[in-house]
Amino acid sequence: MNGARHLYVHLPFCSARCGYCDFVTVVGRPGEHGRYVEALLTELELERSLLARRPETVYLGGGTPTLTDARALEPLLAALPEAGEVTVEANPETVTPALARLLSRNSVNRVSIGAQTFDMHLLDVLERRAQPDDVRRAVHVVRDAGIDNISLDLIYGIPGQRPSDLARDLAEALALEPEHVSAYELEAKPGTRFTHAHGAELERQAESMETYFERVVETLTAAGYRWYETANFCRKPSEDRAGRDLRAKHNLGYWLGRDYLGLGVGAVSTIENRRWRNAPSLARYMGALEARERPPREHEELEPRVRETERVMLGLRLDEPLALAGMEGSLDVRELEGLAARGLVVHGEGSLALTQRGRFLGGGVTARLLA
Repeated sequence: MNGARHLYVHLPFCSARCGYCDFVTVVGRPGEHGRYVEALLTELELERSLLARRPETVYLGGGTPTLTDARALEPLLAALPEAGEVTVEANPETVTPALARLLSRNSVNRVSIGAQTFDMHLLDVLERRAQPDDVRRAVHVVRDAGIDNISLDLIYGIPGQRPSDLARDLAEALALEPEHVSAYELEAKPGTRFTHAHGAELERQAESMETYFERVVETLTAAGYRWYETANFCRKPSEDRAGRDLRAKHNLGYWLGRDYLGLGVGAVSTIENRRWRNAPSLARYMGALEARERPPREHEELEPRVRETERVMLGLRLDEPLALAGMEGSLDVRELEGLAARGLVVHGEGSLALTQRGRFLGGGVTARLLA
């Protein structure tokens, strides 16, 4: 198949900016939603030759895609190319029956809902507006609209979160029977309000996060979910009525090192040996495309060694062995032998994988493997 098989579309609008967020977002501006969507569609037209005729996945992220004015969101969805998996991120408080029906009739077949936590105090720490009942309602509303592939996002390591709070979050999430769960350790992103307020506390609790991580894995796998990527879990085909592979196929494309096209302010694309990032300025983005010019971009030429290193780093996050053909030069042979002897990696015939213990240590093991 010619062309990138994965399309990412960035919708930056939010009702407020969470203190821990470092994504390209814009608060409010409802009057600019339609203009922004027109710019997106112009960028798609200009770059259409880079995309496969029928991509495998389309992913609308943000920002809060479901905050986008329906009069702009629906034409956007209708104009995007058909794909086997079409995902839209949603904040729980934005999900209404009308919105869910809009998504369903425009071929959206997967919705990722940002729950983060079901604890009211911890939601306040994160500066999240949605309440636990909003999450429950959103899941039911999306299902009622006929969308039967729902992912819940959870965050652990929130300042003040106790092991019992995490256990309760996991139980609440499992009670909603999502097809997919993403569980991320809270990061102190440089320059964010959250890091300024809580950075020292996050550093103090860093050592206990391995225990939290293990609790997440143990709980979700015991409930029948496949731990297919470091922070991602899905129901196994045997646990799904339709026997589907419920891994997030769009993100899987990233982890497998495939090409992808990104549209929108701040969006990143990687095509063959080239990577570019649209400038994060909304005004410059829309202005350029209204003149039918490509938006301002940062460009990077990717040397083969860079692609190999990225392939190892991302591929080892998965639960399937990484084929090493052409990538052996990226590995430190001495470290590989030592890590294998310690039971952290399995080096097979032309392949490499982390053991379960190696997966818990994750990035530290991978960093040592890279020459």
